[in-house]
Amino acid sequence: MMGAPMKAQTAPQSKEKHIEEFYRGLLQNIDENPGREGLLETPKRAASAFQYLTKGYTYNIDDIVNGAIFASDTDEMIIVKDIEIYSLCEHHLLPFFGKCHVGYLPKGKIIGLSKIARIVDVFARRLQVQETLTKQIAETIMKHTGAVGAAVVIEAQHLCMMMRGVEKQNSIMKTSCMLGAFRKEASTRSEFLSLIK
Repeated sequence: MMGAPMKAQTAPQSKEKHIEEFYRGLLQNIDENPGREGLLETPKRAASAFQYLTKGYTYNIDDIVNGAIFASDTDEMIIVKDIEIYSLCEHHLLPFFGKCHVGYLPKGKIIGLSKIARIVDVFARRLQVQETLTKQIAETIMKHTGAVGAAVVIEAQHLCMMMRGVEKQNSIMKTSCMLGAFRKEASTRSEFLSLIK
């Protein structure tokens, strides 16, 4: 379930040790020598980095929002644009990165500004596909604000397409999720899209 707390399976130190051993084995399996000077600490550093890049699994959305929902009589569109995202493609474990634009139409409640960026980070710091990431952010904004509508657009570059496969360095993937008024009303959707340009 989206935003549900994750069950504790392995102690953090033990988990990091398992990941470290995995990276040591990975180096051996590509015919590298994990005992050489430049690679001595690499498994440990890589394990620490991988845990950081996937830390979204350790967060609960309710804890992130933490009651930062405030009464407001504004009913005008609220937009936070150009939120940087860094995520890992669930198909190749390679990074994708770019910008996320979030908009919503409040209905008596607004959410703390920094919470929007934190919600984006929670879902981005999991193994993802961009399409799912876009939808998760929009649905979470709707759920926690009770908004009339929510809209999310993500523009990102994918290293799985740039470094391997077709190797297209200038390709950018754009995804959108429009909910509520943004989906039903063309004028609302157009206003949002024009404001994030």
